[in-house]
Amino acid sequence: MQAETALQEGSNLKVREDIRNVAIIAHVDHGKTTLVDGLLKQSHIFRDNQQVGELIMDSNDQERERGITILAKNTAISYRGVKINIIDTPGHADFGGEVERVLTMADGCILLVDAAEGPMPQTRFVLQKALELNLQPIVVVNKIDRKDARIADVVDETQDLFLELATQDHHLNFPVLYAIGRAGVAMLNPEDEQKDLEPLFETILKTVPAPKVDVEAPLQMLVTALDYDDYKGKYAIGRIIRGKMTPASAVSRIDRDGNVTRQKINLVFTYKGLQKAETDAAMAGDIVAVTGIADANIGETIADADNPEALPSITITEPTLKMTFGVNTSPFAGREGKFSTSRQLRARLYRELETNVSLRVVDGSSPDEFVVSGRGELHLSVLIESLRREGYEFQVSRPEVITREDENGHIQEPFEHLTIDTKDTYIGVLTETLAIRKAQLSNMHNDGSGNVRIEYKIPTRGLIGFRNSFLTLTKGNGAMNSLLIGFEPWMGKINTARNGALIASEQGVAVTYGLNNAQQRGDTFIEPGTPVYEGMIVGLNTRPMDMAVNVCKEKQKTNIRSSTSDISVRLTPPILMSLEQSLDFINNDELVEVTPKTIRLRKRYLTQNERSRMRDSD
Repeated sequence: MQAETALQEGSNLKVREDIRNVAIIAHVDHGKTTLVDGLLKQSHIFRDNQQVGELIMDSNDQERERGITILAKNTAISYRGVKINIIDTPGHADFGGEVERVLTMADGCILLVDAAEGPMPQTRFVLQKALELNLQPIVVVNKIDRKDARIADVVDETQDLFLELATQDHHLNFPVLYAIGRAGVAMLNPEDEQKDLEPLFETILKTVPAPKVDVEAPLQMLVTALDYDDYKGKYAIGRIIRGKMTPASAVSRIDRDGNVTRQKINLVFTYKGLQKAETDAAMAGDIVAVTGIADANIGETIADADNPEALPSITITEPTLKMTFGVNTSPFAGREGKFSTSRQLRARLYRELETNVSLRVVDGSSPDEFVVSGRGELHLSVLIESLRREGYEFQVSRPEVITREDENGHIQEPFEHLTIDTKDTYIGVLTETLAIRKAQLSNMHNDGSGNVRIEYKIPTRGLIGFRNSFLTLTKGNGAMNSLLIGFEPWMGKINTARNGALIASEQGVAVTYGLNNAQQRGDTFIEPGTPVYEGMIVGLNTRPMDMAVNVCKEKQKTNIRSSTSDISVRLTPPILMSLEQSLDFINNDELVEVTPKTIRLRKRYLTQNERSRMRDSD
């Protein structure tokens, strides 16, 4: 185990039978957070009359709205006198950095697999990371009540995955349970009576090894997460690898570069249910949150004051996409946001680096621009949405892939494993679209009832903007997931050009008459009464070139036309795009303007003269 590798030779090992540390890992939407709900409720940490709802661990607004876990979180429950620390991890590949850093706190893992979908791309990723850390696995086949459940096949596929990824013999010796997370039941066999989650509790105690620790050795703790409280300040969260920790004690903080500074711990907290509980002492094996170390960062070591020894820092997979964040330069700048200066934006982005370990931020080519790199479009869009909700106003560019050179100087780009589940009637149109994006078909499985799973290897570039096309091509009857598999030689130009944009030719307020004229040339993105400015994108042209339209133009009033003629104007409902759809839509010469109230599309150069001049210079 990770804890054991950090122990010194000849140390006094003690087995802590009173504690288990386990992480729950799975592909997105396989039911991790719902299962944790059941574990929390059945451990009686809530009052009988307490209203707790569902998805208790997803406390972040965006997590509840998107229906995914974004941030890894800790909780603790008690079963038969044993404290079980549970770490709920994200399932989406874009938040793999969260998984990589928090798995170091666990001794075992519960791998959740959907009874219908089986192992998916992120299942492979999280399991590989868990086995690299030598965590003892427990497999739970979830959602066995689904009509399309194929339990036996899924168990076989999971065993094949273990055979492929296991690095030690004991990794293949794992128990398999069957569960309906939503109902709060788990069974050792699918045919068993459905009662509660007691079989899972028992399996955790039997399978997950108790920590073997040296309580008398000098203190070591790796900071794997940070939290903040308006009253107590910053919390440094991690697992104590060896030694003891008490409030008001002197410690050493060792940063990633090996620099040692003397600090003082203020308070020490352990977890009890969803709450942090203050304690007089914590020892090796405990997952704790400590205050008093205001400059602590993820990946640093909190060690004994007199014997500062650093633990190996956390290695996180590098980002694959980058975007340029800049100060809002539109004519509407400063109207809706509380924070709109480059100083405020820069401070906020660099502050995000403290907790978002997969993110990279560097200053851009001008003082008002910053290049932000992340693990995928969703990773970056969650950051954009967070800033927007906090009152920041800014503009962002189209996502670009991050390339690198091999030892021979050849450019390499990131590739992903793309998995699509859809109806077989859409195979042809999807294959044609993905071929243009340089995708290579690697596997296809048809279940015989019209459902098909198609797997591709595709450059990350080819996935930029594909999600919108995918939803249109499949009429919403499909799901797609991707996972980074590495870097390979550059595949050449990908021609995914869309039609031209309809661009507002003057500033004002959009009216029905002007929008009706615009809809004769394409699809519109705004409604009557929307303020617009010159250079703002108001629609999509039916032709390849951009076209300027005056959506503020009103109908001339004369005494000849019928007074009822305006009533007959009926507009087609506009296409209202989300933040992710907007990022997918824009070209390299376009930007997304983000404010707390509005998301607008615009040209990088607003006036027709500027755009013509830039085209000529190219």
